[in-house]
Amino acid sequence: MSTLLLVFFSLTEIALLCIVIAFFVRLKKSEALLSRIQAKQEEFINRLHFNAQLENEMVATFEQRQGELAELNDELENKVRQLKKLMRQADEYTRSPQFLRQIVLDGHKSGKSPAQLARKAGLSLEEVELIINQSRNKR
Repeated sequence: MSTLLLVFFSLTEIALLCIVIAFFVRLKKSEALLSRIQAKQEEFINRLHFNAQLENEMVATFEQRQGELAELNDELENKVRQLKKLMRQADEYTRSPQFLRQIVLDGHKSGKSPAQLARKAGLSLEEVELIINQSRNKR
């Protein structure tokens, strides 16, 4: 009976040893799985950090570009105002009697007809002829 008891306990110890070995094998697999999960989590966190940096850089660049665009818009508006002012001045100058008189006289010297000069200057034929006759009388 003692040998039987010894065999029973030995078999029980062997069974317990097998259970403990199986437990440690599963524990090692779980540790390996946990290590892989942690590595992937760290990689994911690194990607998130990189993406956050890219986003911050993009926002900063976008804000800078918005500022530059606002400045350019202000400059363009100033240029538009200046050009409009210059165009008004040019219109006033081109409608001035001295300028129209000069156009008529220069055109007459170059051999253009009074009708052509009237169309070019936006004057009547009589006005063009009057300017030409006044120029002749002054000489």
